[in-house]
Amino acid sequence: MTGYLVETETPKGYKLKLQTGLFINNKFVGGSNTIDTVNPATGKVITAVQAAGKEEVDMAVEAALDAFNGPWRKMSPLERASLMFKLADLIDRDNEELSQIETLDNGKGITFSRLFDVKQIAISLRYFAGYADKVHGKVIDTEGALSYTRHEPIGVCAAIIPWNFPLMMLGWKLGPALCTGNTIVVKTSELTPLSALKVAQLIVEAGFPPGVVNIITGYGPITGEALSRHMKVAKVAFTGSTAVGRAVMRAAAESNLKKVTLELGGKSPNIIFDDADLDQAVRWAHKGIFFNHGQCCCAGSRIYVQSSIHDEFLKKFKEYTSQTKLGDPHDDDTFQGPQVSKAQFDRIMRYIESGKEQGATCYMGGNQWGSEGYFIEPTVFTNVKEDMTIVREEIFGPVVTVSKFDDVDDVINMALDTEYGLAAAVFTKDTARAIDVSNRLAAGTVWINCYNELDYNTPFGGFRQSGIGRENGEYALDNYIQVKTVKINVNRTP
Repeated sequence: MTGYLVETETPKGYKLKLQTGLFINNKFVGGSNTIDTVNPATGKVITAVQAAGKEEVDMAVEAALDAFNGPWRKMSPLERASLMFKLADLIDRDNEELSQIETLDNGKGITFSRLFDVKQIAISLRYFAGYADKVHGKVIDTEGALSYTRHEPIGVCAAIIPWNFPLMMLGWKLGPALCTGNTIVVKTSELTPLSALKVAQLIVEAGFPPGVVNIITGYGPITGEALSRHMKVAKVAFTGSTAVGRAVMRAAAESNLKKVTLELGGKSPNIIFDDADLDQAVRWAHKGIFFNHGQCCCAGSRIYVQSSIHDEFLKKFKEYTSQTKLGDPHDDDTFQGPQVSKAQFDRIMRYIESGKEQGATCYMGGNQWGSEGYFIEPTVFTNVKEDMTIVREEIFGPVVTVSKFDDVDDVINMALDTEYGLAAAVFTKDTARAIDVSNRLAAGTVWINCYNELDYNTPFGGFRQSGIGRENGEYALDNYIQVKTVKINVNRTP
């Protein structure tokens, strides 16, 4: 396990041993080429990781298939659950090391890595481990036969996870796949592979049989495409952009019609009525868009404020946002670190320029922060029109538009004027209105008087072009099982 270990340290001097190999069959092996992973706070290379081509994808899938047909399938549900609980315990034990890796590789604030990302993967594993012995079918009363259903694992699952929440997304995929008896090949983002490879080391330490979990990295058009088209992969779960989600679905359809779940993009509306607790609405709206540096699929990137409180909201929102600590993600009090990559930084800056060119008012921010790394000031646009690019397209950065509305029908029409349907929020003290508006919004999650409250036991996913299927909660299990009907003749004759 030492062949692909490299030693480094964070800018604060925390010493790390990073695994850089492909994790296949409980071993770290080489790939077809290498990819540099970069510290987004400095723009400097951390290390190079092994990247999987088609040959390594085949190796990972074969390892997962052997494990599925062998030791994993022979294990009892309680034995599988025990391994998942053990892995969660090891993740908790190594919280600080995992947090330091996540912040170094991704750029998110170290406090968020500790208290949110690393904790979330352990929580997800424990939650789904509890379901391992509760996945079962039904006996159905039929004439002349004993009929029952079995909920069986699908087989080898592939998971393609994004760079914005590498550890949390890893947990969202591992939990339901493993507890239902599947094996899995996970492709991390080439931008943020390091924390998942640390988890791979813990998978070996926990005692998982070889091949049950395989973790590889590589570019989407090569590694992701090969997984999506692989004839021995029975299910693929993808989290990322809508455009790439279409490519994954097309590849699955053109190969073996593998089962597909997609958690895709969003352009979520955050609606604030004039009876809302304004100070609370400001704080939640700030979290809604600037949490994780705006790199959040369900970010509240379109804020709609009732006309009578619009100006006051803007004033308070600017004042509160101005207090955001922007800087070194390894500082405990940093709220906003850098964007994940130079390409993402450039993309967001192009959207900011587009907003200015199309006539929107840049109310605050709009500039690069600092002289190194990929930092962008929290940016607020006002005086926007609904057909502007910054209103219609997912920016995936710390950029928000604030618009006025007059009445319920007015804001519902604006909120629904999008191809997406991942999330939305409503701020009001009127319970009846909150329920009515939430019912009328086309979104997989609607928050009332809060934002970005994500829990392991409530389903998450999108309407429209924001995806297919659900992550988290009991609903997630349906994506990882197939239902078999068994009929035993009792007293019927042909």
